[in-house]
Amino acid sequence: MPSDETRGPERLQKVLAAAGVGSRRACEDLIFRRRVTVDGRVAQLGDKADPRVAEIRVDGERLITDTRLVYLAMNKPRGVVSTMDDEKGRTALADFLDRVEERVYHVGRLDADSEGLLLLTNDGTLANKLMHPSYGVQKTYLCEVAGPVPKNLGKRLMAGVELSDGPARLDAFRVVDSLGRTAQVEVTLHEGRKHIVRRLLDEVGHPVSRLIRTSMGPIRLGDLRPGRNRRLTNAEVAALFKAVGD
Repeated sequence: MPSDETRGPERLQKVLAAAGVGSRRACEDLIFRRRVTVDGRVAQLGDKADPRVAEIRVDGERLITDTRLVYLAMNKPRGVVSTMDDEKGRTALADFLDRVEERVYHVGRLDADSEGLLLLTNDGTLANKLMHPSYGVQKTYLCEVAGPVPKNLGKRLMAGVELSDGPARLDAFRVVDSLGRTAQVEVTLHEGRKHIVRRLLDEVGHPVSRLIRTSMGPIRLGDLRPGRNRRLTNAEVAALFKAVGD
């Protein structure tokens, strides 16, 4: 059997089936009904494609057929630094990836005191787009802050707050729970300046004591346990490409 390095064009229905779209017969039916495109062209029965380089879409959604590419979601625990290998010997992301054979990199960062969703991949092109503010990929955080929270706080944060390096604002805000001296709030924003969530809430008098990222674009943390990771589904990867306009 040829290795990934030596593989070339293969029957399109075989490529689709290997990517988990369905049986070869079902994939042939998709091709026949003109629901599959390869590099922008409507595919036909009998077509071949190289799964490593072809851009294949089903019903307009990008399909990942290059088996060398890896997309992971991880729940970063508090106290872990967002680097693959820490020169100071602190617990780093690689300490939780012993079962991942491929060399992956984190998409953005969470500071050591923060926790929650991190995406990891070896797809540099997608990673760069997800991190670049021009693509507007939103990130949502659950924050424990000093309370009580005034009713107009959300409007104030969404209108914009002046920070030392320029104004910043939230895209969305809601109070999840209020417990007197502490409160839980959910905030959403699309920019990625360092410590931006903590700085914003501190600036308005509600410093953060705990911060958990619960989603990044279409990917949600869900019930993934701290320190664990999982491979994204084909649908989730397609949704990430859609989020950056690919």
